[in-house]
Amino acid sequence: MSPDVSPPIAFSPQRIAAMVLRYWYLLRSSWPRLLELIYWPAVQMLMWGFLQLYVDQNASFFAKAGGTFIGAVLLWDILFRGQLGFSISFLEEMWARNMGNLMMSPLRPGEFVAALMIMSLVRLAIGMVPVTVLAMIFFGFNLYGLGFALVAFFANLILTSWAVGILVSGIVLRNGMGAESMAWTIMFLLLPLTCVYYPVSILPDWLQVLAWALPPTYVFEGMRALLIEQVFRSDLMLAALGLNAIYMAAATGAFLKLLESARRQGSLLQAGE
Repeated sequence: MSPDVSPPIAFSPQRIAAMVLRYWYLLRSSWPRLLELIYWPAVQMLMWGFLQLYVDQNASFFAKAGGTFIGAVLLWDILFRGQLGFSISFLEEMWARNMGNLMMSPLRPGEFVAALMIMSLVRLAIGMVPVTVLAMIFFGFNLYGLGFALVAFFANLILTSWAVGILVSGIVLRNGMGAESMAWTIMFLLLPLTCVYYPVSILPDWLQVLAWALPPTYVFEGMRALLIEQVFRSDLMLAALGLNAIYMAAATGAFLKLLESARRQGSLLQAGE
């Protein structure tokens, strides 16, 4: 290397910011994209909210558990929309056949993933903030009233969503757009096991073992404990955090391996719609 040429910075905030700006321009230039971010969370919140009103009026047990349905819907959307926001930004590059260009640029895989994480939060905020306001107006449920518990719930759910998004992105990189459907469906495969709307005890014993291996299960159990028993289960949050650390490390390692395999096989240049 010439003495006048400095080595590239190992991790560049400027490159991350450039990628975030690129995705932000794509997002704000398309009103259907913005509408989609708000539409589905709003529809789900209203549907389950009205269901909860019916249950509150007709069942004394569920009346004691006020807010659990709406809380579950809002927390589920954080998990689902966090993963989908990550994956959609990634798929934008695949659809545009731009992945090969990015991987040949100074952009590093870690910076690319960091930019996708930031855009996941941006998309999530656009979709969820209006919906939480609607929940307050229509049903008197204030998600932000959960206080510190909401921070613990959010952190664990978003970490899980990123772990899934990173893994799915690696699989799509390696296997092409034939694996695109995983970005839309994988969270729904986890929906019954994460016990969003019912306690883990409802599941058969052998399924409970699988449920407790998933970090979101601890979050939804913690939400029900907070809303029904008025108890914040820090032990559940710490367990979820530990599992998330394992899954994030495993997903990142798998992504790097799959990316390297895609480079060797030349699938980066063949990807696209």
